[in-house]
Amino acid sequence: MKKLSVLISSFCVMLSYAQKVSDYKYVVVPSSFESFKKANYGLSAFLTKNLNSKQYVVISENRGQWPEEANANPCSVLNADVVNDSNFLRNKVILEFKDCNSKVISSEKASSSIKEYEEGFKEALSKSLVNLPVSRPVENTTFKQETQVIKETTQETPKVSEQKSQASKAEKYSNGKLSLQKIQIDAAQFILVDGNSSVPFATFKETTKKDVFRVKLGSGESTTGYFENGNLVIEIPKGNDEYSKEVFSAVK
Repeated sequence: MKKLSVLISSFCVMLSYAQKVSDYKYVVVPSSFESFKKANYGLSAFLTKNLNSKQYVVISENRGQWPEEANANPCSVLNADVVNDSNFLRNKVILEFKDCNSKVISSEKASSSIKEYEEGFKEALSKSLVNLPVSRPVENTTFKQETQVIKETTQETPKVSEQKSQASKAEKYSNGKLSLQKIQIDAAQFILVDGNSSVPFATFKETTKKDVFRVKLGSGESTTGYFENGNLVIEIPKGNDEYSKEVFSAVK
């Protein structure tokens, strides 16, 4: 209940991009960005410093190093990315913030006329941060109330609490290599989360067919998933229109 309450609050519809970003406290900044693999030009450290100045808490790519609050609620964490959008005249960047479903909730372009790469990219990134609001995480009073009710129920009816704990454990799935946790976002959508990653392994959305889902993998690929004999099956794309079945069994 605790995780579900916070996750639902994270998916509430906001009024603008700025409001969405400022509702988050934690941001993952990778040690290097995909567009800057050959040279990072100090952009990760530069972005971290600027986010900290606006009261965001920058955390590691490794979920094992996350604070307990963020680790318990992966969808309350944003993922930052800096994209190299340069041409031969200007150094340009796109600053993106993505949610736990890899959905871009904010994208800001900026450029610099400075020809030197490191200075130019940093100036462009600095410009892209001008409109970024200060972090003001929304306090979830419903979450507090539900936590209190759960504690009271635990004191009065310990047997019921034990049953809930067992039900929670049943929401874990494994294929023998990966152990994933199933988190229900709403009535029609859930995610499978790997404890060592800031991005969900897969996002499932209901279709018109019972127990059949549209699946978006953490890699960005789209495919199909379904329940079969109590197992969760994902058809993994292999290329050339071929697929392999990845079977995840409930961990009891």
